Amino acid sequence: MKNSEKPYRVIISGGGTGGHIYPAIAIANELKIQHPESEILFVGALEKMEMTKVPDYGYKIIGLPVRGLQRKLSWQNLLFPFRLISSYLKAVQIINSFQPNAVVGTGGYASGPTVMAAQNKGIPVLIQEQNSYPGIANKRFAKKAQKICVAYEGMELYFDKSKLVITGNPVRQDIMTTSQKRVEGLNYYGLVENKKTILVLGGSLGARSINESIVTSLPEMLKADLQVVWQTGKIYYEEMIKRVKDFATTSVVVTRFIDKMDLAYAVSDVIISRAGALSISEISIAGKPVIFIPSPNVAEDHQTKNAMALVSREAAIMVQDKEANKKLLEEVISLAGDEKRREILAKNIKNLSRPNAVKDIIRELKMIMN
Repeated sequence: MKNSEKPYRVIISGGGTGGHIYPAIAIANELKIQHPESEILFVGALEKMEMTKVPDYGYKIIGLPVRGLQRKLSWQNLLFPFRLISSYLKAVQIINSFQPNAVVGTGGYASGPTVMAAQNKGIPVLIQEQNSYPGIANKRFAKKAQKICVAYEGMELYFDKSKLVITGNPVRQDIMTTSQKRVEGLNYYGLVENKKTILVLGGSLGARSINESIVTSLPEMLKADLQVVWQTGKIYYEEMIKRVKDFATTSVVVTRFIDKMDLAYAVSDVIISRAGALSISEISIAGKPVIFIPSPNVAEDHQTKNAMALVSREAAIMVQDKEANKKLLEEVISLAGDEKRREILAKNIKNLSRPNAVKDIIRELKMIMN
């Protein structure tokens, strides 16, 4: 149990995608702000993006050999049980060595062995679920968790209602101040003040349908006097660079990954994005007009449900993935030229934001440690 004379010791585990990693980092940062003496250790999956992203924020991370099951038939799946057992045993060693007061699981297969080890040792666990449809790891281990912090209503369909707390999703502190950074952002990206800026987000890996829609729409966007900050994702970057070289211009900034999201949000007048939970939370905090193109390749089509929750409140526009090539350009040019509609969307999505999410999560975390 927590001794108030000693600093908090917390393990945070989750990863695989930015949607699991950045909430984890936000939780760690807030705990450090409130209790600078706290000791925090991250546990992730070897060779996944958390192994480089987490140290960038000054935290130590230990990697487990765990891997997710491949959707296609693969010999790699034969190794899954052995990696899982090995990861669990290593997680037990980490728990025994670090002696945490609590473990936070933010989802992804990386969190499973660590959360399981903590629960088997009787260590309090807080689960943080970002989406409207929970992932496998969080559903599996939520039964023995002390608290489950969620971003959407109706999650009692999946979790014990007595443990649920609606907090919203934690976002990085720098996202809170985007409204003050427009000039800094324009200078950073080499853009001009008198043009509307379209921010395109396809996730860290990238989204084929969004990239294809943008590459075919760019000539018309430039004719409409728009400028574009376009995150292709690492998979598609080289291909997209080659395909836009014939109309390369300072009005189009193409990048694999956006390392300063606060500045990207600050310069944007219209955002095009997948409808992942973290993206929605950040865009809501930033208060920006958005066109969502939900990924069709997610469990229970939860990104469409995420987007529709906002569309129904006139807080966003949605274009289906299969229709992006036909409809996206028209929606972008229409919205960029309609100031009143942009203002309505921005106001409504801002009203749905939960800027205190990370503070509320830390409050729940401290309750289970004390």
